[in-house]
Amino acid sequence: MSSHTLELAAAATSLRAAASTSKTSLENAIDDREDDEEVVDVAGHGRMSTLRPMEASSLDVTEIGSASSLKLPHSHVLTSDRVRRRSELSRHPPLDSPPAIEPEAIELPVIKEYTGPYSRGTSSGIRPTDISFQDDVVFSSQKDDVEIAPSFPSSLAPSIRIDEDTDSTAPVMSTAQKAALKRKRLTNFMTLCFVVFMNGWNDGTTGPLLPRIQEYYGIGFAMVSLIFVFNAVGYVAAAVANVYLTDRFGFGKVMLFGSVLQIAAYAMLFPPGPFPLMCVGFTMIGFGLALQNAHCNGYVAASKENVPTKIGYLHASYGCGALVSPLIATQFSKQSHWSYHYLISGGLYALNSILLWFVFRGRRQEEIKKEVDDLSPDQDAIQTNKYKQIFSIRAVHIFALFSLIYVGTEVTIGGWSVTYVQEKRHGNSNAGYISSGFFAGLMLGRILLMWLNKKIGERRALFLYALLAIQLEVTVWVVPSLVENAVAVAFVGMLLGPMYPILLNHSTKILPRWLLTGCMGYIAGIGQAGSAVLPFLTGLLASRFGITSLQPFIVSMMSTMIVIWAFIPRARMVPV
Repeated sequence: MSSHTLELAAAATSLRAAASTSKTSLENAIDDREDDEEVVDVAGHGRMSTLRPMEASSLDVTEIGSASSLKLPHSHVLTSDRVRRRSELSRHPPLDSPPAIEPEAIELPVIKEYTGPYSRGTSSGIRPTDISFQDDVVFSSQKDDVEIAPSFPSSLAPSIRIDEDTDSTAPVMSTAQKAALKRKRLTNFMTLCFVVFMNGWNDGTTGPLLPRIQEYYGIGFAMVSLIFVFNAVGYVAAAVANVYLTDRFGFGKVMLFGSVLQIAAYAMLFPPGPFPLMCVGFTMIGFGLALQNAHCNGYVAASKENVPTKIGYLHASYGCGALVSPLIATQFSKQSHWSYHYLISGGLYALNSILLWFVFRGRRQEEIKKEVDDLSPDQDAIQTNKYKQIFSIRAVHIFALFSLIYVGTEVTIGGWSVTYVQEKRHGNSNAGYISSGFFAGLMLGRILLMWLNKKIGERRALFLYALLAIQLEVTVWVVPSLVENAVAVAFVGMLLGPMYPILLNHSTKILPRWLLTGCMGYIAGIGQAGSAVLPFLTGLLASRFGITSLQPFIVSMMSTMIVIWAFIPRARMVPV
């Protein structure tokens, strides 16, 4: 009995030992399986990967150049239990595991602003072929500017996203510094507005004094129109010389030279000398005005922001000068010393010269704009033959032709309407105020109609204004009423007012920025030549057919403007 019991006890002990050995073997097998798998932490990705023993043994961790260069197996299937066990192992690494590898910092390339398919790789740091325009295309924030610009998808890492509004290298400015820069920019802009005010002052002077000049010298319409011809000679000469003078002397000195030339011209006109001397004086006036007008437009058009609004206010100051000048010139036309009006003009240009010197100090445009943080971001300088570049652009000639017709029509209405009303509507010397009404409408139109330009688009707005102006001018032609004619002429001025700012603003979207000042000088010079050519043609027609020919001539010129505007391109045809 006891022997049988002992045998049973020995068998139970043997079974327990075998079970314990089996359990220990199973746990050792699991541990050996898990020890065979090595956990590698891939730097910068947070993903876990396993390596076979042979692969681990053949991998020298000291030779790893970058974590991104690891070749990870993709065929290994992970189960949920393995993922759990590996997560536990990653939190509690074995004691004999190799030291963790510090992740290598990866320096991402800086993507610079793309300046278009014509940009040079050496200056912009990026080749045109590096960016695809197939899918990622955006349009400029300006409503009428359809220039295509590169866009980058939002999936890019924040470190390589393009920030168009800020420059990470620019120093942070305090509120006081920003306010000081704003005051300087405003001072510069107001000085240019006064220059354009004097331009309007000059153009508004001629109309009321024209009958008095005819009477004093005893000449007819054709002969008195020669002052417009010689004025045009000065404008065209300045348009050609502007690029050379600007490259040689710079913005500030050329502006000052033009203003001083105006003083010399008015000093010649103050004593009423021979008529040929007056013609020489008007030539000098045209040269000085064209230089100043070109640089005012070029400076404002190259601003960093709010270009359409600035151009509108700039040329509204022209209308203001042309409004004030006839009010004073009309009073002088009634006096025996009518030429004393030019003494006032000379004094105002002396003030203008002082302002130009103290504000700009004869510096170049780039220096002035850099000082006040007003440099256009896409403006570049191309050191090649600028004359060749400007005259090879087809659009600039279309702009210049439109400018010639527009400015000529504007000055013709402001100058010859006084004579027309005096002869055909039996007005007296107070008819000079009609010229003031026209330029008052011109000034108001450039300010009050800016919202309509933005609402319906500048291109459509110009077509609308031209059609309405033609209808009003026809009423001046056929309605024999002095009051109606005066009111209609004022509204014609309001409708014509926004056209020139629209022209200049649209040219900034078409013409290359590095040639903008030269192009503006050419457009403005040819336009100011129109202010002489068309009034001269009016004088020739009046001497042949009478002053009645004025209204048909103006209507035909307005119709020509519509045709020319239809040929002006909508989109940018040349690189920025």
